[in-house]
Amino acid sequence: MGRLDGQVALVTGGASGLGRAIVDRFIKEGARVAVLDRSKERLEELKSFHGANVVGTVGDVRSLSDNEAAVRDCVVAFGKLDCAIGNAGIWDYSTSLADLPADKIDQAFDELFQVNVKGYMLVAKAALPELVRSEGSLIYTVSNAGFYPDGGGPLYTATKHAVVGLVKQLAFEFGPYVRVNGVAPGGIGTDLRGPVSLGMAERSIETIPLADMAGPLIPIGRLPTPEEYTGAYVFFATRGDTVPSTGSVLNYDGGVGARGFASANAGKDLKERFKK
Repeated sequence: MGRLDGQVALVTGGASGLGRAIVDRFIKEGARVAVLDRSKERLEELKSFHGANVVGTVGDVRSLSDNEAAVRDCVVAFGKLDCAIGNAGIWDYSTSLADLPADKIDQAFDELFQVNVKGYMLVAKAALPELVRSEGSLIYTVSNAGFYPDGGGPLYTATKHAVVGLVKQLAFEFGPYVRVNGVAPGGIGTDLRGPVSLGMAERSIETIPLADMAGPLIPIGRLPTPEEYTGAYVFFATRGDTVPSTGSVLNYDGGVGARGFASANAGKDLKERFKK
């Protein structure tokens, strides 16, 4: 018996990376899953792997109509929706404010917030009627950057702090019928991309040796795999074990907040850089 037998979930950005790992785990636990993703090819690959247990919708999380289409496709295929997971996101590759090109700040700010925050609001908006009917749950992928610096640049970090606020606000607004929680993973070796506005759309986080860089800096001693992060999503999606849980975010990052500091002043070169 799986922990999610009979449940139906929707995952945004579920055709690759952490999202794909969540889809695989939910199906293994007995759920059926709808996926909203911009890649038709990856959705077809997901469908060929999981068959009738998955339905895919090609779309952009920044579009309310695309989110609504994903919910509609889910209900047509599976009859209901128990859990919506806002997961699609982009990273700014830790671009500091000093390094952000002045002529790109407006576009980059808008793009990061549109995908990472607005996309999460829109899936909640689209899914809310069905989640109220099922008395289900909403789960957001946050990040260690939602709590600590240096998990990204100011743009990414600001979006993830915003998501923490969104979890709390929507838990208030959706209670008592829909539970809203977040999972804050640490570093993950996936195909996470950057913003088009900064020329990073084709850049993958897999090109960075995260395991070598981050592993020694976290208390568990290594970078978890995408699959090892999925248990937290299963936990929040279960009905029996998480009745008291809403408005919470689980720090699920290998112990980032329980380590020492290698450096406390990342701006030590600023005087030299801006010397007249």
